[in-house]
Amino acid sequence: MAAGAEDALEDGAATPAGDRSRDVLEYLARSLTDEPDAVRIEESPTRNGTRLSLQVAPDDMGRVIGRRGRVAQAIRTVVRAAAAAEGRDVSVDIVD
Repeated sequence: MAAGAEDALEDGAATPAGDRSRDVLEYLARSLTDEPDAVRIEESPTRNGTRLSLQVAPDDMGRVIGRRGRVAQAIRTVVRAAAAAEGRDVSVDIVD
């Protein structure tokens, strides 16, 4: 998580709208990859909510997607749950 968001969570205050789901995605992606500095997340609005596009180093794509896409599906589920806690709808796309 970003330092500011981490401080806000410790103080019991909610993070700004949209930051929690993005922070969760960033934390998960950086934890899974060998090159955490290559993790990039772009946020774009959609009709139904927000789309978070995750980009990682080419060598880390297999780690983020997992066998039969199970890791990717788990990431999407956790990020969607974090967004739902804020009353938002978020989808995650993994782009190459």
